[in-house]
Amino acid sequence: MDAWVWWLIAAVGLGIPLVLTAMPEFGMFAVGAVAAAVTAGLGGGVVTQTVVFVVVSTALILVVRPLARRANQQLPGLRSGVDALRGRQAVVLERVDGEGGRIKLAGEVWSARALDGNEAYEPGAKVDVVEIDGATAVVM
Repeated sequence: MDAWVWWLIAAVGLGIPLVLTAMPEFGMFAVGAVAAAVTAGLGGGVVTQTVVFVVVSTALILVVRPLARRANQQLPGLRSGVDALRGRQAVVLERVDGEGGRIKLAGEVWSARALDGNEAYEPGAKVDVVEIDGATAVVM
């Protein structure tokens, strides 16, 4: 069997743990194996194939891992759903206290309750949304 076939088998073998463990390093090694297979197909010797495998795999790890780590550490700039409503300001429509009430939040009418059960907010007051509990906004 030709050397390039063995390198492709190695690439597939390295791709399996990539899929099972979601560790991108295995994918980088698989790309290195494909590069070595191309080298073997072009007539490169065993030493050349091995050097190409090591160089490509190492280069990918040294370049891609820091980029991926940096991308994971950055906080998403766009919040959506319930997360987008926390910290927003709302207007009280019906008196809001520890028992309940109504507010206008992001153009919609929401049921609401005060974070501090002893606190009450009258219609027209501006309140801040602390959290969303089910379909009820908790405000202060």
